[in-house]
Amino acid sequence: MDEISKIADAVLYEGYVLWPYSKSATKNQRRWTFGGVYPEAHSDQHPDDACVMQTECLLEGGADCTVDVRVRFLHVVARDVARAGEHGLERVEELTVGDEHHVSWDEATEREVTLTRVSLAALAQGQSIAIDVPAGDTIEELRDSSGRIAGALLRSWRALWGTVGASVETVEPGLHRLTLRIVNTTPFAGDDRQDALRQTFCSAHTILHSDDGEFVSLTDPPEGVSKAAAACRNAGTWPVLVGSEGDRHSVLSSPIILPDYPEVAPESPGDMFDAAEIDQLLRLSILSMTEDEKRKMRASDPKTRAILERTESLSNEELMRLHGVVREFGMARRD
Repeated sequence: MDEISKIADAVLYEGYVLWPYSKSATKNQRRWTFGGVYPEAHSDQHPDDACVMQTECLLEGGADCTVDVRVRFLHVVARDVARAGEHGLERVEELTVGDEHHVSWDEATEREVTLTRVSLAALAQGQSIAIDVPAGDTIEELRDSSGRIAGALLRSWRALWGTVGASVETVEPGLHRLTLRIVNTTPFAGDDRQDALRQTFCSAHTILHSDDGEFVSLTDPPEGVSKAAAACRNAGTWPVLVGSEGDRHSVLSSPIILPDYPEVAPESPGDMFDAAEIDQLLRLSILSMTEDEKRKMRASDPKTRAILERTESLSNEELMRLHGVVREFGMARRD
């Protein structure tokens, strides 16, 4: 996985589930807090939950430049537990089959829409991508040691509709302002945020790339374009340069505040979904959990199970690498 993908995935799953990584944890009663693009009807009643995410950034290059656009988000998937009975499957809150404990939970699946190598001339006319995800469901059978069906995991997701609109305006010769708007037009009726999240583009973000143009830092714009940079209007997101230091061919427009050229620490053995905490402390806390707490963590989500298994397999040397690293030294100046 390249560095840009690592950063984008860290953004996509930030806050997905938080310590102590169980359904009953207070922090996990209100999830999907970053980058939500909500249904318009919900946003009308709750303006703080926006139905539009807008990115504006500057691109330097000729009129023949092309741009790749990737919009990514999570789609909430309801996972219900069902027990096999005389009259078929009956939904229950939790079920143990053999050594495995299962609980009802909201998972998520990744969604992505793209525009590939679209020219500035085409963008000047305006381009639109439809988001059209049909509703669906799956059944995963749970069998006991004898092979008998003891229950099932019933996963379902609602339909999503929306648009991704992309356009460009030439600010001056060789300098262009790109605008990208993500709009959630999914019909929704109700006044419950948890219900609305099932039809929300969660953790939405945008990756822009140009092989033959160079993006301008909005965090630290060059003096000659500072006025044009200040005129960019971003809503619910902020574009930063990503990739190798000094490379300006890619931008990540993130709902989480990041600097230009963010990095995933090389010492980190895997995502913990909780950047507000310290990796080492999280992993030591996991290792100190009781067996019952670990059982709940395994049952919550495949991703939390992976965190537990990855943490339990760490060597002492790998744990020590998380203790702290000084990346730069600065010289204190005396007056």
